[in-house]
Amino acid sequence: MHVLLLGGHGKVALHLTPLLLKRAWNVTSVIRNPAHESEILALGQGLKGTLNVLLSSLEDVKSPSDAQKIIDTVTPDYVVWSAGAGGKGGAARTITIDQEAAKHFITASFASPGVSKFLMVSYLGSRRKQPSWMPDDEWAGVVKVNTEVLPTYAQAKQEADEYMTALAVQRKRESGLARPFQAINLRPGLLTDQPATRKVELGITPKGRGSVTREDVAIVADLLLARADTEGWIDLVNGEEGVEEAVERVAREKVDAVVGEDVEGMVKRFFP
Repeated sequence: MHVLLLGGHGKVALHLTPLLLKRAWNVTSVIRNPAHESEILALGQGLKGTLNVLLSSLEDVKSPSDAQKIIDTVTPDYVVWSAGAGGKGGAARTITIDQEAAKHFITASFASPGVSKFLMVSYLGSRRKQPSWMPDDEWAGVVKVNTEVLPTYAQAKQEADEYMTALAVQRKRESGLARPFQAINLRPGLLTDQPATRKVELGITPKGRGSVTREDVAIVADLLLARADTEGWIDLVNGEEGVEEAVERVAREKVDAVVGEDVEGMVKRFFP
């Protein structure tokens, strides 16, 4: 398998890269700054898979065709979006990368016959409605972040997440099982740099302000990608369940945190 990893120098991606390579999968890591190339390549030393670096700025991806050129160059089986403006460059840059470039890569990935999985690293609070499993005080914290603390980021993530969700629904309606596609939306809480715990609360969580280590996010992403039965919105914070058991449960029970959102409204908005 060959994975196109967008945002390859991000902290989650730096943890994820060696995990993918250990599976003997090949990884093409997309980064903007050539000064980071040697750091990325060092992650592949002694591992089974082949690691390549592609120097490209996601700010330059202005259309699905721009994204398609990168996908056609790399010819991946899976695409992982672990990129973002990171609060640098103001609101305009956040919209350019977290929303528009993400949507362009989603469009191109769904349109590429060789791509069968797209994993988006999103954000736990990226939703419009209070889910039934989240208490009022936790939801109030989510709303505060989305409307007062990081409003542009929240807007960008919601737009990209809802677009991918709508496209996945539309794809199933049009293609069914003829061209199965796994659209995985991994939605971690507040990210920390602590070592992995390998203990999580996965699928749905009442902890709207919960946290999770970046290394645990990478571990979960790797496990989700390795399965043929994972898709939908998957919330993630640190918890008490072993990570392997949690992924198995979510896949077996088809847990999807999109419940409560207006999925049909998403489809109608993007595909009127």
